[in-house]
Amino acid sequence: MFQTLIAQIKEYKKPSILASLFMTLEVMFEISIPFVMANLLDKGVQQSNMSNIWFYGGLMLVCAFLSLFCGMQSARYAAFASAGFAKNLRQAIFKKVQSFSFENIDKFSAGGLVTRMMTDVTNVQNSYQMIIRICVRAPLNLIFAITASFLINGQMAWIFVGVTLFL
Repeated sequence: MFQTLIAQIKEYKKPSILASLFMTLEVMFEISIPFVMANLLDKGVQQSNMSNIWFYGGLMLVCAFLSLFCGMQSARYAAFASAGFAKNLRQAIFKKVQSFSFENIDKFSAGGLVTRMMTDVTNVQNSYQMIIRICVRAPLNLIFAITASFLINGQMAWIFVGVTLFL
């Protein structure tokens, strides 16, 4: 069944990949913001260096806006890919229903078939969009967070890894 669904992605593979790529960039920029904040405090506020405060403050704003931009692009491409996927799926279901014999068509009401084509496909469309976005974001968030924790303190990061494996 999954192969049948995956076959309906067809020409929407590129937007699906772009949505995942922009989600990766969004997570990277989000994880980098605390590091920029740490530099802002260490090299700017503690040393009373106003030029460093402006530099790292601006860098933090750039990271935040790039994260926002990448998130918007990810949502845009994921919506486009999932809508196209649903279009292809509805078309395939319609072709399948057209191949039914009159006896099979009489078993199902026209309203029931239309409802299945609309609501069920919409649910699959929403699931596909969530897979593109959330199922990519969650593991990447975990990987980048563990990497960031190792950059901060390697010994404490092993506790984080152990607790993550336990959970």
